[in-house]
Amino acid sequence: MGNEARTRELRSRKKKAMLGGGAERIQKIHESGRLTARESVGLLLDRGTFQELGVFVTHRCHDFGMYQKRITGDGVVAGYGRISGRLTYVFAQDFTVFGGTLSEANAKKICNIMDLALMNGAPIVGLNDSGGARIQE
Repeated sequence: MGNEARTRELRSRKKKAMLGGGAERIQKIHESGRLTARESVGLLLDRGTFQELGVFVTHRCHDFGMYQKRITGDGVVAGYGRISGRLTYVFAQDFTVFGGTLSEANAKKICNIMDLALMNGAPIVGLNDSGGARIQE
């Protein structure tokens, strides 16, 4: 696979990740009067400063048919940006993906953000919109 094909594949995967659980689930979130995780992060941070980490993470669970349900990003948006110019780390559980439930993979993303915030002496903001944890993990 050449570089152009790899670049197209990564762009396609990232575009898919930006939709979380998909357009239908996003619509349901909006109909309930809520914002998606990405929309909330976008409003919280200074415009154009968000750098997402772990965009391509997926869960590793194979039980209960979960091997057929892999959603890029695995239900948490995590990264860093600025609030009023100050470096801030942030994570937001994405209810469009498995009801925002916590998995091993997205817990690692959150812990990574917490570690980075600690190392850099920066605050962390967590936006919780979750149905709990995934018992199969």
